[in-house]
Amino acid sequence: MLNIFYGDMREAVYNPAAYFKYDYEDEWIIDPFVKEMILDVDKSVVLDSGVIDSPVLGKIPPLNLSGGVKTLILVKFNTQKIFNASACGDNCAKWFLEIARQEDRTINLRHLMDFGRGDFDIRILNTGQIVHSMRELVPVAGEYV
Repeated sequence: MLNIFYGDMREAVYNPAAYFKYDYEDEWIIDPFVKEMILDVDKSVVLDSGVIDSPVLGKIPPLNLSGGVKTLILVKFNTQKIFNASACGDNCAKWFLEIARQEDRTINLRHLMDFGRGDFDIRILNTGQIVHSMRELVPVAGEYV
């Protein structure tokens, strides 16, 4: 299940993109799930662990991926930390849900992310409430962001 804490969270890594620079591992980049995320969010193709083909930037290293993809990768592989996902666009929302379907994950948000029209299970850590749709999420999250 995806757990979200809304608002300031002292223990959350505030700048995941900077953290990624020192924490990511080459094998993370060539993971099939990560390749799919990179293709979907950044519209880029992983050629190998050190080279990604971006339609905008050409051949880039993993450090030049978007902040959203870097955060998703960290949330998938670094289970010891909670990451601030506020720099992520709504195009990352479905991936947070997918990662959390495989194993519980917690993120910090300081804005209202759109998780789409479908059903989902998200626990709001501020209240302990579990919500199943944006209709249920918005009033609860709105109290904190």
